[in-house]
Amino acid sequence: MQSVVVTGVSTGIGRAAATVLAQRGFHVFGSVRKAQDAEPLQAALGERFTPLIFDVTDEAGARAAAKTVRMALGGQRLAGLVNNAGIAVGGPLSDVPMAEFRKQLEVNITGPMIVTQAFLPLLGTDKNLHGEPGRIVNISSVGGKMGAPFLGPYVASKHALEGLSESLRRELMFYGIDVILIAPGHVATPIWDKAEEIDPKPYEHLPIFPAMKKFLESFVEEGRRGFPPERVADVIHTALTAARPKARYPVVPGHVQNWTLPRLLPVRTVDKIVASRLGLKRPA
Repeated sequence: MQSVVVTGVSTGIGRAAATVLAQRGFHVFGSVRKAQDAEPLQAALGERFTPLIFDVTDEAGARAAAKTVRMALGGQRLAGLVNNAGIAVGGPLSDVPMAEFRKQLEVNITGPMIVTQAFLPLLGTDKNLHGEPGRIVNISSVGGKMGAPFLGPYVASKHALEGLSESLRRELMFYGIDVILIAPGHVATPIWDKAEEIDPKPYEHLPIFPAMKKFLESFVEEGRRGFPPERVADVIHTALTAARPKARYPVVPGHVQNWTLPRLLPVRTVDKIVASRLGLKRPA
């Protein structure tokens, strides 16, 4: 049985990925920050699931988890690592607290680096292990290519993840380890309940506050109408098992409108469309 590590499996895409991969023959090692967060998956998946309790920003915790997986594999290599854990920080970049900005980058960029370095030996850099080299699947976003207003910290983290993944893929060709990006658009997960609870009051004094409020309301509404997380989990399975996987998989509802056209239109044209919809045009 092949084994895979998936970070952030308590809810959403991570939980769906753990479930789908286990159902399709993988043994899943899933990371959560609290032991109780793993209990539903443990009950549902039984022996096909092993929880790993650590925070992705904790180097010592990630290395300890890698040791646990190494012992369980008994000299075999991991088939894959799915860097899914992440957070989304919103707010206008002119005023977003730097502590929040740093936290965004720490979780979404430094976290995947910590986890990747911890598990790379099991994926193929350790020549003493047996089996084919594994694959790394990094969960990006449409925000990894397109910058939405009022999500600047999140967008910055996903743009960084895209560049990191490309450099890493080219370096790891030496070991036969592939690196694949998956870029979801709106996915219907509990994150939208949390997004609705974001307190916009710190920004009420800003003249662009009405535009921010309008954007957040629209963002939450569209998110709840998004793809089910199992749709992304299916693509994760494809990325891990396809004979010739793509380097990047966009998984975007309303693909033409929300992905193809914004990528084809001139950037300034997209700027004007966004400004018109949200009321971000400069007052006369």
